[in-house]
Amino acid sequence: MAAEARHEQGERATRERATPDNWMYPPEDGWTYDQVKELVLPIDWELLNGKIVVRGAAKWWHNVVRDEIFYHLRTAQPEHFRVNAEQAVFIDECNVPKPDVVVFDKRGLDVRTLDCIPVEKVVLAVEVVSPGSRLEDRFTKPGQYAEAGIRHFWRVERGDEDIPVVHEFWLHPEVDVYAPSPDPVYTSILKTDVPFPVEIDLRRLIEV
Repeated sequence: MAAEARHEQGERATRERATPDNWMYPPEDGWTYDQVKELVLPIDWELLNGKIVVRGAAKWWHNVVRDEIFYHLRTAQPEHFRVNAEQAVFIDECNVPKPDVVVFDKRGLDVRTLDCIPVEKVVLAVEVVSPGSRLEDRFTKPGQYAEAGIRHFWRVERGDEDIPVVHEFWLHPEVDVYAPSPDPVYTSILKTDVPFPVEIDLRRLIEV
């Protein structure tokens, strides 16, 4: 009888895992990371509010800006920080987003074996806004980052003549929402001291 119960439990667990056939139909309480972490799809995706959200195919501008911001942050990073692009961040079991760029404190972590960065280690999340993911990039994910305690957030928009425009936010400690920094919008040179000193010439990011 016990063997039958274990077998039934195992079958139930298998049915509850996300697969290429059922990922679009989450359980009533939503998918959890354990249910989706082994899912392989021919598209990029992330887990938001218990749903598998497809990350739209990024265009040249988005990818170049993301990669250049990653490069500049990585070049400027102090010893105990690390920078990754599109690395999953574990907020909770139903929310595992992938910021375009993420800066985190590596102390106490085995970075070589990480599947997800613990959200309490993240100091900066960056989202480069795409036409197909404006809602997530501007509202859903920043709201989650703020609620989870990520202290700094950059939202990067496509400006005039394709020059990136960076909106810099910091976490207001009294209300747990993002507030604009003292110099909240950068349209030519991004120069900031948080989470560490870095200067980026935004006009040169899209040179070909």
